[in-house]
Amino acid sequence: MKTVALLLGLALLCALGVALYIRLAPSDPARWHGDPAAIPDPHTPNFARLSLTLPLPRDTVFERIAAQAAREGAVELAGDQGLMTWVARSRVMKFPDYVTIRLTGTADGTQVSALSRARFGRGDMGVNAARLQRWIGVLAH
Repeated sequence: MKTVALLLGLALLCALGVALYIRLAPSDPARWHGDPAAIPDPHTPNFARLSLTLPLPRDTVFERIAAQAAREGAVELAGDQGLMTWVARSRVMKFPDYVTIRLTGTADGTQVSALSRARFGRGDMGVNAARLQRWIGVLAH
């Protein structure tokens, strides 16, 4: 009985350690910030891409995306109005996802190229695609 309790205690301690690592692991801008069109697809299916042209000025698009990111609690990791990366965390476990968006002014408005990807895990249950739709897709309507 003592052995079972000890093993359960060790398993709980390990799970707590993993959860703390996920929440506290530093985010390196050199690893996560870059042109979304040039970043290769991750090896796991927990990412989403979006590319579209919006009939709005670049500054307006950036302001609206940044406002939505802030409403959802995302934190800026690196960049400027032309290329920005945010860290968005899941509600319960606080797993970090990285959202990188490039905005390029065009004669027709703004070309948006976006990549949202998870750092940990394999599946995202559609979270990254839904995030891009909330942050950018609503601007297309």
